Amino acid sequence: MNALGRRMPCSSPTRHSPTAHRTTCAVQWAGRLLCWSLAAGMTTAATDLLLAPRAPWWGTLWPLPWYLTGLSLLAWAVLRTREKAAQHPPDEEHLADGWDQAA
Repeated sequence: MNALGRRMPCSSPTRHSPTAHRTTCAVQWAGRLLCWSLAAGMTTAATDLLLAPRAPWWGTLWPLPWYLTGLSLLAWAVLRTREKAAQHPPDEEHLADGWDQAA
C-alpha cells in the first residue's frame, strides 16, 4: 500500500496475464531503483564536493550510485519497451469502428 492507503498497481490483481503483471512489476521496481540510485548519486556527489571526505574507501564508494543509475536506466528502458510491446494495438478493422463511434 502507498501513503494514501491505496494498493499499488503492482500489488493489486489485474485482468492481464501473469506475464504482463510480472513485467509491470519489474518496470516499477526498475523505475524505483533508478530514482533512488539517482538520489544517492546526487547525495554522494554533493558530499564529495562540499565535505571532501578523506577516507581511503570514499574514492571507490561515491561513484557507485552513478554506475547503478546507468544500469537501472538501461534495465528500465528495456523492461518498459517490452511492456509496451506486450500491449496489443487494435486491429485495423476495429480501429475503423472506434473512429465511427467517436464521430
